[in-house]
Amino acid sequence: MHLFFVYDFLPKPLICQVRGYDWHFATRLPSRPAAQLPIRLGDMAGEPQPSHIEDVLLADPELKKPQMYAVVMYNDDYTPMEFVVEMLQTHFRHDLDNAVTIMLAIHHEGKGIAGVYPKDIAETKAQTVNRAARQAGYPLLTQIEPQA
Repeated sequence: MHLFFVYDFLPKPLICQVRGYDWHFATRLPSRPAAQLPIRLGDMAGEPQPSHIEDVLLADPELKKPQMYAVVMYNDDYTPMEFVVEMLQTHFRHDLDNAVTIMLAIHHEGKGIAGVYPKDIAETKAQTVNRAARQAGYPLLTQIEPQA
């Protein structure tokens, strides 16, 4: 029985093993009837096999949502408002109206939330904004805070 068309996506060693060949020597593997094949490694040593088969119930994995972190931008007296708006539009994909609203919150309240993300994404965005601000010569500070 030739099933090569089904296994086109498999690498050559695996195709050879599926068709009953040992890819190291390109020879056919010895075939034994299914009744003679050991089920477990321990069965080869002559251990008695149970007379019944127990069903194993598999539980669905318990998944929970990741902890979210807010990317917070802090106000300073040196970073221009236009630069903050540009960072909000470029790195956080806010439109102009939302970016200006967030920038004004940062200016009046001392800090503002630019976005809420899982921890690794939030850290990356904060580092990217801090790096862009340093390259432009501004002391803009962006940090992450756990979201309650």
